[in-house]
Amino acid sequence: MTTPRRPLRARAEAAVASVVTVLPHEIFPLLSAATTFFFILSAYFVVLPLRDEGAISLGLDTLPGLFAGSLLLTLLAAPVASLAFSLPSIPKPRALVLIHRFFSISLVAFFVLWFASSPRQSQSISQSSEDGSSKHKGWENHSWFYIIVRISLFLWVALLNLITISSTWARVIDVMDSESGSRLFGFIGAGATLGQLFGSLFAASMAWLGPFMLLFSSLLMELAAVSSKGICIDDSQGSVELSPTGAEKNQNTETDDEMSSLVTSPRSPFQSRKDRPEIFVMFEGFWQILRSPYLIYISVFLWLSAVVSSFFYFQKVTIIATTISSPAARRRTFALINSFIAVFILAGQLTLTGHILTVAGVTVAICASPLVAASNMVALAVWPTWIAVAITETIRKVITYVLTRPGRELLFTVVSLDEKYKAKVCIDVIVQRLGDATAAGIYSLLFSRLEKKATMVILYALPMHSINMLYSISIN
Repeated sequence: MTTPRRPLRARAEAAVASVVTVLPHEIFPLLSAATTFFFILSAYFVVLPLRDEGAISLGLDTLPGLFAGSLLLTLLAAPVASLAFSLPSIPKPRALVLIHRFFSISLVAFFVLWFASSPRQSQSISQSSEDGSSKHKGWENHSWFYIIVRISLFLWVALLNLITISSTWARVIDVMDSESGSRLFGFIGAGATLGQLFGSLFAASMAWLGPFMLLFSSLLMELAAVSSKGICIDDSQGSVELSPTGAEKNQNTETDDEMSSLVTSPRSPFQSRKDRPEIFVMFEGFWQILRSPYLIYISVFLWLSAVVSSFFYFQKVTIIATTISSPAARRRTFALINSFIAVFILAGQLTLTGHILTVAGVTVAICASPLVAASNMVALAVWPTWIAVAITETIRKVITYVLTRPGRELLFTVVSLDEKYKAKVCIDVIVQRLGDATAAGIYSLLFSRLEKKATMVILYALPMHSINMLYSISIN
């Protein structure tokens, strides 16, 4: 009964099993989820330099407005993403494919618009970044078509990152329970980290491609769409959860029986609500959050985490901008930091995440990042140099993506199927942008009131870190 592909599959299963504790029927959805995140993050980091080039060419003073615009666009897009998972006629696996494919096609459209609006179509990323960094000409030197395309791409890429990642995680936690998630989320996150590393290195080495990066990013998003088809329960396992332990624990509950059948069936759980207008379905995620104390708790936690993360980002940029004068040197510094981060995160996700989540639990995972963030802020207040930024940023990002992010996703494994696809997308997408906008406003206010003294801004922000840490402890 051995087929020609069996030896290859056996070797692949053995390779995966050597780095993560995985059951045979979990391997295919595990690899599909990891490769989907790899392609999504690769697409994002490939196009990121072009997006930033366009923003810089409009002037650095436009960045706060772009953050606000990103929030507004997110408020409009999140309900639409929830609607895609709510339509009775579209199975959830198909909806996820369509979301990825939609963003893939949109990047091709932006390629055409970028070329049509560019006065010099042969300009490379490195050249235009250098010009934007040194001159900061601003809006008055460009046509409205040029300005609209650059602003639109900045907002769209940010939305692409949030919507595709959140939607994919919603699908992953649908086919995995808490037990299997504790073991496998680290490996899945490693796929995303590899994507970040590949995308960043490709963008740096192929910067001369300029706007053609949009086409390559579009191809990667299409590959993500194809790969996401495999995020499902193995057909040979029938209608059981990926984890047999979790299935035995929950098989007597009506909700979990319904969830298991829905995952393997092309029918939608929302077919019983056909009489409800679709415009109301779009906003069900908001109502579910408001009705559930548990989801409100998670929303506040993610909002605090987003505020702290964005605040640290603004602080990092300020310190590097004031301590390194050369634009080229600043870019090299950021690239070096990102490289260190990706390597250490990858190592941690492959070797530590599953073990720590299994032994220490979710509470330790979600409390680790706020504790490290508070310690990092103190370190930057005492030693505000780019070296301190490199060290603290690496530590913070490693803890966040090795422990806190997988632990955060585990919080959603206990909610209903309806909430996973509607409320979670709204929480992930909208709360993240609300946190970004809040941090931008607070930092701008403190920076101006404290006469642009970065050290004083850090000290005034410490209470926010303390609140975040205490709230993380209480959420369990």
